[in-house]
Amino acid sequence: MKYNKLKILTITVLAAGLFFSCAQQSKPANQKISDVSGLAISAKLPWSERMMQSEMKRFPEAWMLDFFKTPKWSYPNGLVLKGAEQLFQKTGKREYYNYIKGYADELVNADGTIKTYDIKKYNLDMLNSGNVLIFLYLETKDEKYLKGAQLLRSQLNDHPRTSEGGFWHKKIYPSQMWLDGLYMAEPFYASYTKLFSKGAEADQAYNDILNQFDVVQKHMVDSKTGLLYHGWDESKEQQWADKKTGLSPNFWGRAMGWYGMAIVDVLDYLPENHPGRARLIGYLKSYSEALVKVQDKKTSLWYQVLDKGGEKGNYLEASASSMFVYTFAKAVRKGYLPTSYKTIAKKGYDGIVKNLITVEPDGVVNLNQNCAVAGLGGTPYRSGTYEYYVTEEIRSNDPKGTGPFILASLELEN
Repeated sequence: MKYNKLKILTITVLAAGLFFSCAQQSKPANQKISDVSGLAISAKLPWSERMMQSEMKRFPEAWMLDFFKTPKWSYPNGLVLKGAEQLFQKTGKREYYNYIKGYADELVNADGTIKTYDIKKYNLDMLNSGNVLIFLYLETKDEKYLKGAQLLRSQLNDHPRTSEGGFWHKKIYPSQMWLDGLYMAEPFYASYTKLFSKGAEADQAYNDILNQFDVVQKHMVDSKTGLLYHGWDESKEQQWADKKTGLSPNFWGRAMGWYGMAIVDVLDYLPENHPGRARLIGYLKSYSEALVKVQDKKTSLWYQVLDKGGEKGNYLEASASSMFVYTFAKAVRKGYLPTSYKTIAKKGYDGIVKNLITVEPDGVVNLNQNCAVAGLGGTPYRSGTYEYYVTEEIRSNDPKGTGPFILASLELEN
């Protein structure tokens, strides 16, 4: 009798264990778990994959990037997912593709509408993740991705502009161009144009894209240093704006990082015979010359406020440094800059790894000393002063840093 009870108990426990095991293997279809979430990250992988897999561990769903608590359509997601796209194309690993697709499927409805996106806000930041939709449409031919990309592109039809045709950064920032906006809008605009526009429509779009850079170069470049100011207010009405020039008072590292990435990425799509192509490469060369002059000699990194490296509170900033390395390395590979810039990029990259990277026991990689966010005006008010930039939050693993680090790694690994 005791034997039978023991036998029944054993069978019950085994059956329960089998049921639990099956239940674990049969997760609901809508429960998306990262393929790398339970694995240690191998130090044998290149830095690009080590950082990408670290991001996937930190943020098992791509909508969580930038420390979001609920799904939100925003630009940092698209920045990191550009790295995931290139890694998928390079390695063929499906976990990278699934990570990208999971973001779009969470936020894009079947009719192409996008959750949390409001076109009437005319916010250039919202366009960057449109690159995700173009990639997925080319991969799947699913019309919802195309419709989503079309919706984002339509924002530019009525987007408010300066008198010379430059896009306002956002509707709530009237008459203002920020360097950030060139990266948020122009690579998406150019990619969309190359794929879906023809004839006169395409010519007009390419000219419009070039004009954004022309307006920036006309108004936002400092004649003494060659560096570019963060923002420009055509109306000269903003409290942060110089009353004569309309310029903000400082050279913020990441703002110039956005600008450089915008140039090299737009050149991917601009026709070889476009008359503005040589002009854009010229902008890249003068930009690059100015940045080399403010590169830290000891670490080969760049500061949060670029031209004030020795001043109190300033620090070597990860996102800008990663963006500059990416820009230089890609520009050399594409033939826009002389090969000497590859050495500059490599020194900068080594400086990032040596000074700003830490690795956890499970192989998770951290990128430290990222400025969390910086802007101009708004509420609470952002003055654009030196003290403002060096007192904004500093955090590890901000996607505005990890995304460019992945892209920079891929360029140098190639």
